[in-house]
Amino acid sequence: MAILADENTRIIVQGITGREAVTFTKDMIDYGSKVVAGVTPGKGGQAVYGVPVFNTVYEALKAHPADASVISVPPAMIKGAALEALSNGIELLVIVAERVPRKDTIEILEVARTNGAVVIGPNTLGMINPHTVKIGMAGGPVENVKSAYMPGTVAVASRSGGMTTEIANLLTI
Repeated sequence: MAILADENTRIIVQGITGREAVTFTKDMIDYGSKVVAGVTPGKGGQAVYGVPVFNTVYEALKAHPADASVISVPPAMIKGAALEALSNGIELLVIVAERVPRKDTIEILEVARTNGAVVIGPNTLGMINPHTVKIGMAGGPVENVKSAYMPGTVAVASRSGGMTTEIANLLTI
């Protein structure tokens, strides 16, 4: 059973040309996640691991419809990026940035609730549905994710990336 996302979930990466996002985009692709587009203002026309980069979420979604967005931009830019995604119909936001102002987080959550969208984060490593989809950097490199996370009837939610993987390892023994 998939929770929030599955192998058919189409994902955009906001901030895709940033160092952290470049790394986890490759891991997501290697895991089999459907990363359909990236967004970095001023970098439209580039590509990251074959993923086309657009200047706006609107442009990205016009060319490549998507259901989810993982956002990796500086904290001061999170609110704008999240509201842009929500206003363009994104149903699942995964916000990896930390130090996002509480006021911004509250506003993002209010808009998401109004739009019927789900927000994971801020300050998250992302999410994994074993053997189907990885969004963000949860679990680390693909080899770790494939061995530590197995399909089953138990879900693990944690604020600690290391603890999440350790618990997942223990559950697969």
